Amino acid sequence: MSLELAKFCFCGGAAWQPAFSLSAPPDGETRFDLPVDAYHREFCQCPRCGHLHGRHRIDLGFLYDGAYVDATYGDYDGIARTFDRIVGLPPDRSDNAGRVARIEAFAGQGVFAGCGALAGCGTLAGRSGLERDGPRPRLLDIGAGLGVFPHAMASRGWEVSAIDPDPRAARHMRERLGLTVIESDIFDIRAESIGPFDAVTLNKVLEHVVEPVDLLRRAAGFLNENGFVYFEVPDGPGALREGVHREEFFIEHHHAFSEESARHLARTAGLVPVESQALVEPSGKYTITVFARP
Repeated sequence: MSLELAKFCFCGGAAWQPAFSLSAPPDGETRFDLPVDAYHREFCQCPRCGHLHGRHRIDLGFLYDGAYVDATYGDYDGIARTFDRIVGLPPDRSDNAGRVARIEAFAGQGVFAGCGALAGCGTLAGRSGLERDGPRPRLLDIGAGLGVFPHAMASRGWEVSAIDPDPRAARHMRERLGLTVIESDIFDIRAESIGPFDAVTLNKVLEHVVEPVDLLRRAAGFLNENGFVYFEVPDGPGALREGVHREEFFIEHHHAFSEESARHLARTAGLVPVESQALVEPSGKYTITVFARP
């Protein structure tokens, strides 16, 4: 539930300003069985960094008890059909292809040379998989959903573990994709029981929680001392240029970030942002990407 605005933005600003309100679901928003009679949501914006923060009296806790998967994919077979459609996209129309390329390019920069399995990762960039000796780099994907991204990284030679609390998503990734899956909330997992990892990823996950700092800080606890976190979040200021009825502001999103606020989020969670960018993905989504390290 998002009843009140956070007292402070990630940048330290406290003077939230009204940005826009929505009194009906925008076109394309999933029609959840909401436990309220009136639909009304507001977004306020930090004038210092541009971060957009949602406020409403709709309790969204039920979404992640299965309602999100029910409404978005329908059933277990619907998950598979959606997965097949996404992985069948040509690279120039695939958001995921760009994501994989960014992560492999970053790992291949030599930023983490000498850091365990990432030593010598210059061989990663532009290659069809890991063609080198030594241990494979370990990646943990949090909120893996359909498994499109972890499946692609595993096919590139990474040792991948995926976390998702939904039993149908976990079953799909485990049985159909052959992935190592932890069916759990990340806060219920001891880091030492599965880690450490060279990379931890959260793709379009942090905007779904009221307190993204807590989740990002928890995610960073699964890294080895020289690993990195990669996360993607909606670009609010970018999307606003096209209007308020966009996916970036759908009801399941408590936050829409600016590049500055995303970097401040990383710092507040105890990370050092190394690289970030605002981009428009092939799907048309406005997105902020951040690489950060302990």
